[in-house]
Amino acid sequence: MSQNKDKEPKESENNTKKGILSPEALDQEKNQEATTRPKKLAEFLGQTELKNKLSIFIEAARNRGESLDHVLFHGHPGLGKTTLAQILANELGVAFRATSGPVIERAGDLAAILTNLSPKEVLFIDEIHRLSPSIEEYLYPAMEDFKLDLMLGQGPGARSVRLDLAPFTLVGATTRAGLLTPPLRERFGILQRLEFYRPDELALIVQRASTILGAKTTPEGVAEIARRSRGTPRIAGRLLRRVRDFAEVKAQGLIDQKTAGEALAMLDIDDYGLDNLDRRILYTICERFSGGPVGLETLATAVGEEAETILEVYEPFMIQEGFIHRSPRGRLATAKAYEHLGLVPPKAPNTLF
Repeated sequence: MSQNKDKEPKESENNTKKGILSPEALDQEKNQEATTRPKKLAEFLGQTELKNKLSIFIEAARNRGESLDHVLFHGHPGLGKTTLAQILANELGVAFRATSGPVIERAGDLAAILTNLSPKEVLFIDEIHRLSPSIEEYLYPAMEDFKLDLMLGQGPGARSVRLDLAPFTLVGATTRAGLLTPPLRERFGILQRLEFYRPDELALIVQRASTILGAKTTPEGVAEIARRSRGTPRIAGRLLRRVRDFAEVKAQGLIDQKTAGEALAMLDIDDYGLDNLDRRILYTICERFSGGPVGLETLATAVGEEAETILEVYEPFMIQEGFIHRSPRGRLATAKAYEHLGLVPPKAPNTLF
């Protein structure tokens, strides 16, 4: 009996075979992602216009010896909002503290964070659109006057106390800028949108990351990964690590175009960078709903995915690439979507965009 037990695979081995990363592997992934993140503005590739603006604002704040004005970064997930927030702190030579909107549930949580900030420190709030309205009310005077108004006690004996705060820079990040309330949005002095990256910009990012990771690449292999990364550095980094794994096992560690193509095909990433769920969304619109229009909630139910995930993660890239058209009545498949899936588009005009 003991011999049979010895021959049974460990749970971590079973998870690996199923494609589930062990906790140790997840930690390694996070460490590698952190290692490849740029630390300075000069190392940050892409978003040239945004970088030029930030460099001016940073230099002006340093010359005056003041804290940088509050900054709001908005754009799709994985474009570098968190990285830019850390770069701002590094360039300013100040401390960096990070939290997220859903974590701050009570006024006391916000007070504990703000009162412990050092002068000119950068406070980063991810998903800032998910702050509750009551928390926002406390944040307004903190952002404008570096004051914090708190109510102590309850009932007739309650009293208001105003605390002085050290000057700080609030950096907010959101994928849903339209969900920010106007009073909060107007208190940011610097508002910057991050756009999807061009393939040549992603190629530079992949090349830099492969050098840091010690992966052997060819320009063609780097370009193949960049081309299928959906205009997103986070996806490019993830695909690079998976292609590197494939190359180490199947191609003596060299990532050329053939190896990259085979690895990405194994991962079900097609030539446009679409994965299984992307294609399932397109097939559902084209075949089940005859090209649309179909509402977001109905589409999410049909493909078995959260509506918010489709809206924030999958849909933006497919709209930009011309696979989906979003109308007031719902989502419509375009002629390009039918062509990509090898389907014959109907003659109805709703697919001819």
